[in-house]
Amino acid sequence: MKILIIEDDSAIGNLVLYNLKQEKYEAKIATRAKDGLREVKQWRPDLIVLDLMLQDMSGLDICRTLKSNAETNHIPIVMLTAKSEEIDRIVGFEVGADDYITKPFSPRELVLRVKAVLKRKEVKESPGKKVKFKEMVIDYERHCVVINKKVLELTLTEFKLLAYLVENKERVLQRDSILNYVWGYSTEVFSRTVDAHVTRLRDKLGNYGKYIKSVRGLGYCWKE
Repeated sequence: MKILIIEDDSAIGNLVLYNLKQEKYEAKIATRAKDGLREVKQWRPDLIVLDLMLQDMSGLDICRTLKSNAETNHIPIVMLTAKSEEIDRIVGFEVGADDYITKPFSPRELVLRVKAVLKRKEVKESPGKKVKFKEMVIDYERHCVVINKKVLELTLTEFKLLAYLVENKERVLQRDSILNYVWGYSTEVFSRTVDAHVTRLRDKLGNYGKYIKSVRGLGYCWKE
């Protein structure tokens, strides 16, 4: 697995690089946004660890750029920043980040987050499996969602979230359950993570977004 680190603080970048290489990942660092974007295009990493505050371009803008491009929107992104305010996390998730970790951080925690995000890329369902709801088809083999013959541009996290909701339609899924299934953990991540992704997913689904029902104080339900 190839991991690109876009971080302008050499001490932080080298710490992340060392710990990822200890886990046998192939990793490299880009210290500027433009270099990072070039590496994404040429090297095709499996995951990106992205600093929010870079000198030449904000991490949010980089994330927004990558997630709006059909060639790169499938690459999961873990945001890395010194900011700890909830609003910064929510904005990060709204532009498509798959996870978020604040400095100072435990190298072990970072590795666990990276592993959890990469695990989401694995399609464990049987090859060729499809789930249909009205004119929407969730294609597990192609890892895509099609509505009225139009392919939606979803991130890996959004795809897994939608699949989990639809496969459990009419059933209320609590936030902890969603966090555990989609992100691979529940205690380290606050519930607003789910809310931010649901909001983004609803927007992408268009008319089908109305089937994601909010259940006050509990979570969400896919319901006609």
